[in-house]
Amino acid sequence: MLDDDKAEDIVTIDLTGRSALTDALVIATGRSTRHVAALAENLARRLKDWGYGTARVEGLQQGDWVLIDARDVIVHIFRDEVRTYYDLEGMWSVGEASRRRASEHLVLPA
Repeated sequence: MLDDDKAEDIVTIDLTGRSALTDALVIATGRSTRHVAALAENLARRLKDWGYGTARVEGLQQGDWVLIDARDVIVHIFRDEVRTYYDLEGMWSVGEASRRRASEHLVLPA
């Protein structure tokens, strides 16, 4: 899904048992504010089409960092500089061994 829209450096962080908010975070990078917004809009539309309901989307107007709350999974889409600044992977102490591509962790309908 994000791969199809050319998102970069897609990572899934498994938070099962570590957070009451969500089971997983998906973090991806867009090339520009326009690309970040397009990735978020397309993902939110696909989630609704697949029957997951209307996801809460924040930050779409600015396009630097968009959060998509799909309940069990929260997706963060950043511009590269913003992703580096906030370093969510570091915040959750994600080592290279526990980083997985989203396609390896989450299986969603095509």
